[in-house]
Formats: sequence, C-alpha cells, structure tokens
Amino acid sequence: MNTLKALTGVIAVMVLGGCATVTPVSGQFPPITPRQAQTGAENGKLVRWGGILIQAQPKAQETCFTVMALPLHQDGRPYLGRKKSDEGRFIACAPGFYDPALYAAGRELTFVGTVAGVQMEKIGGYEYPYPRLRAGTVYLWPLEVREPATSTVFINGGWGGGPWGP
Repeated sequence: MNTLKALTGVIAVMVLGGCATVTPVSGQFPPITPRQAQTGAENGKLVRWGGILIQAQPKAQETCFTVMALPLHQDGRPYLGRKKSDEGRFIACAPGFYDPALYAAGRELTFVGTVAGVQMEKIGGYEYPYPRLRAGTVYLWPLEVREPATSTVFINGGWGGGPWGP
C-alpha cells in the first residue's frame, strides 16, 4: 500500500512538472545591468540582459542587436511596466543570421552571454557607451495577444425579470 502511495506521488509530480515551461533564459545570474557595465569593469562576466529591440543588423558572420534595456521578470522576460527605467542600452551580437523582419523593432528579447567591452556609438549627436554582449542565447518572446475589453451592457428587464420570467 505504501508503494502505491509513493508511486502515485511520483506520477503526480511528473505530470505537474511536465506542465511547467522553462525558457532557455531561465536561471540565476548576477544583477549586473548594462548601465553598470558601461565602465568596462564587468568584462568577461556571464549576464542575462533583455529589453525592447531598437534595431537588428545582420553582418557576414553574426547579427548584432541594439536594445533598450529593461528590468527582467524572474523568468527573464522584460518587464514592460518599467519602460521609463534607466537601465541603459546595449549591443548584443550572436553568431549566425537573424531575420530583421522577424526580429523587428519593438519586440521583446532576452540574451544570455558574456560582457565583451564597450562600444561607442552616436545617438543623434551624443556619443553613447554601449556595453557589448557576446550572446550565446537569443530568445525572442512571443507576442502577447491581449483580448479586447467587451463593451456589452446587460440590463435587467425590470420588475418582471425580463425574458427569463419572474
């Protein structure tokens, strides 16, 4: 009887565990932000950064992504409620071709990789220090489909209870 209870417990854990979704950017990472990495002191450290894609630029051997950094949820998804946060910007480069039509401006991305220096680029007339990330993992978050709020108004039929009767 005890074996049956133990087996039932193991099966329940396996079934419920099978429902959990783990993204390739899950895990524990040091709390280093792109803003902190602008000094160059964080070179070589493994980090998880994410945010809103500004631009994807395919090159001969790699694709580089310019990203407006955002704080991340525990699962690694950028936290859109903090769009005005000052996490900075960064450039993440990953080997291979990533289609700019799919990796379009405004999409949410998360990267896991090592900090690989600082690259100066202009934003308008301002020289901005972009921390550079050598990305081993690039994760494009699925678009969230928001259901429109319904504007249907239900009105009681009055004293008689409406079409449903008294």
